[in-house]
Order: sequence, then C-alpha cells, then structure tokens
Amino acid sequence: MANPEDSLWLGSNRKPIRKAMFSGLVLFGALTLYLILGALFFDTGIGMKQFLSPLSNMTVFATLITGTATILLAAIYFSDFQGAIEPRPSGFFDFVSLICSRVTMIAVVSIVVVMFYEVVSRYVFNAPTLWANELSLWLAGFVFMLAGLYAMQQRSHIRIYVIYDMFPRWAQKASDVLSVSLLWVFTVSLIWGGFNESYGKLMRMETFGTAWDPPIPATIKPAILFIVLLVSIQAVSNLIADWHKAPESHTPMDDIDETEIEHIRQTLKD
Repeated sequence: MANPEDSLWLGSNRKPIRKAMFSGLVLFGALTLYLILGALFFDTGIGMKQFLSPLSNMTVFATLITGTATILLAAIYFSDFQGAIEPRPSGFFDFVSLICSRVTMIAVVSIVVVMFYEVVSRYVFNAPTLWANELSLWLAGFVFMLAGLYAMQQRSHIRIYVIYDMFPRWAQKASDVLSVSLLWVFTVSLIWGGFNESYGKLMRMETFGTAWDPPIPATIKPAILFIVLLVSIQAVSNLIADWHKAPESHTPMDDIDETEIEHIRQTLKD
C-alpha cells in the first residue's frame, strides 16, 4: 500500500495502477518489436502509413490502443509523485494538469526515440523513413501546448511583480481576478472565432500534405482551443486555491533553483 504521506492522490490505488502500467508496457513493447522486425526483415507491409488508418489492420489497432492506455496509466501513476521543485497540489484542477504534464514528459521521450529510430534506420539499415520528421512535429505541437498548462499550474508563467508586491492584499486579489477575467475573455474569443474552422478541419480530417500525410491540422487546431480552455480552468483553480494565502514578497532569488544547484554541486563532487 502506498504511503499516504508521499502519495498525492492515488493512495492505495498506486500499486494497481503501477501493475497495469507495466503490463501494458510489456504488451506494447512486444507489439512494437513485432512491427519493427516485420518492417525491417520480413516485408510484412505494415508501416507507419497503416497507423493513419488503424482499423484496416488489427495488429496496428491493438498497438495503438495498448500504447494509448499505457501512456495514460503511466501519466496517472507518475502524477502521484511530487517533483523536487513542484508545490503540493492545492487546486481542484491540479491533478488534471499534472497528468497532462506527465503525458508531455512521455511525449518528449517519444520524440527522442523517434529521432533515434530514424538515425539507426537511415545510417545502419539504409532505410530512411518518410514519417519521423512529421511525427516529431506532431508530438512537439502537443508538448508545446501542454507545457503551457503545466506552467499555469506551477505558477511558473511570466509574471511581473514590481507593482503587484506594492499593493495591499485586497488589491492583489482584485488584480488576480482581473487577470483571470481577461484570460477568459481571450479564451472565449478564441473559441468563438476558431471553432468553425477547427470543426471543419476535424470533420474532413485535414492532412499535412506530405508523403506520410498525417492529420496534423485536423488534430492540432482543435487541440489549441481545448488546451487553452484547460489553461483558463487551471487559472480559476489557482485563483481559488490562492485566495486565502498570506501576501507573498518576490525577489530575484525566487528564480534560482536551489535543488538544481545542489545536484550540480553533487555531480562536481562525484
């Protein structure tokens, strides 16, 4: 059973989630290895092109479902751990943002794996891919957007405190309310102005126009609207969670990561 002191929200459910995550990882790894070996050595005819229409092949479909489930389980599991520089979650929406942040971490690793595969395939097997660059761009787009959601949850987005710190607490609260209100004005305006275009791209599954031709416009455009909405909800969550906090003073020292400095010191000593 997970220690309630170090579990952020899963508690006793951490262990079952961990087992399910590793089970999914093993199955996903086996399916991926089968597809890679088949493409490189046995000419199975199953490549990344088939992943754009997964229902046409049950192996591809099973790989996508297993991979998606494994990533989700891994994101839930790792969101239960508090990072060295992360504040303890206090808002009603924090856990959603933390899960998305772990998905982002996995996506970054996936980009590295994709590029590594491309290098090996190109220079070792003389079989360059048509999809590595587009897949990296696709993943990077989601990384960029979800990183913004995580930054909002961590209160690490750009904030100017020169005037804010001079205000009394009631004026600081009024400023916070105004900031969140303006963010929601932007969000509603963006969704209002971009919904029809995003909906059209999604319905016709607009593609990227390359040799692999993934539906990047059909997924990225709607994702922009959806993730901006999540950022705005997270801003409200922050506002509620911070409402009764004591006034804070901010200095340039706040930007110094003491944990990272200590890690560097330890590395130099070793």
